[in-house]
Amino acid sequence: MPIEKRDVISPEGGSTTKTNASKPTPVTSEGNVTRGRLFVLDISGGRILSMLPDGSDRTAIVTGCRHPDGIVVDAEAGHIYWTDMGAPNLNDGSIERADVDGRNRTTIVPDGGTFTPKQIALEKKTGKLYWSDREGMRIMRANLDGSQIESLVETGHGDADRRDARNWCVGIAVDAARGHLYWTQKGADNAGQGRILRASIRLRPGQSAATRADIEVLFDGLPEPIDLELDLDGRAIYWTDRGDPPRGNTVNRAPMDAARGQSPEILLTHLMEGIGIALDVKGRRMFLTDLGGSVYSARLDGSDMKTLLYAQGNLTGIAYAEVSAVPHDQK
Repeated sequence: MPIEKRDVISPEGGSTTKTNASKPTPVTSEGNVTRGRLFVLDISGGRILSMLPDGSDRTAIVTGCRHPDGIVVDAEAGHIYWTDMGAPNLNDGSIERADVDGRNRTTIVPDGGTFTPKQIALEKKTGKLYWSDREGMRIMRANLDGSQIESLVETGHGDADRRDARNWCVGIAVDAARGHLYWTQKGADNAGQGRILRASIRLRPGQSAATRADIEVLFDGLPEPIDLELDLDGRAIYWTDRGDPPRGNTVNRAPMDAARGQSPEILLTHLMEGIGIALDVKGRRMFLTDLGGSVYSARLDGSDMKTLLYAQGNLTGIAYAEVSAVPHDQK
């Protein structure tokens, strides 16, 4: 389906139409007002944007980032975490943390602690961050303070393997209740080598990240899958694909427990190199970014597509969370 630019927010922030009436504002058990917000990464501008889910109240909360790619929100603690890819040939990737208003910025995984970190996921119960390391050809994990870094999956080793994009891990999501990791390996550009895989969060005794035998290939032959998200209630995987049309530049959905060979459902098309995806399962909607600089929203079935922002730079990761009101909200 082509993108319909309804309720479009211009680069200057003005809306071309009236927005829908606002929903009641949630309140936490401590009495703090919470609001849904989007956090969006602009890799070309090296900044993190925060905004309301309709694209309004947009502000840059962090600047001076080095190639930011993946972002996740710990709403309870009031933190955002993001990956900095660094230079792909220098093994100098890092991970940073800040408050949801951008203050108290700190580096938790230093330069070189990971090679080229991409999408990042939070597993709050055990206090772990998970991320894909593209040129590092790994799925990695650490504590929320960046300590105890470990590799859970290693798809290759050395420069020769690193040149093979089939080994590149890009997107990641976690189903903690069932103890599973999901990730994408994108393959070469538009080569139809992309895959979505699943494995246990825990390594079996006697196996290493490079030798584990429990990895399942859920989908293969994909154009170029990038970021993914899970609807755990609906047992569905959602992902972006930046390959060429007709199957690329799309948003896709498939059952988490799909039978081998089952084809994914294409929900949205005509993205400009789609990258980031975030689900608001409670609100039955999703949010998307592309390298063309746009932010989109749609219902989980792909209907009611809206372009919220455009010409915002080159956008990568996106996260949605209901967070306590920050000073910018209260102006």
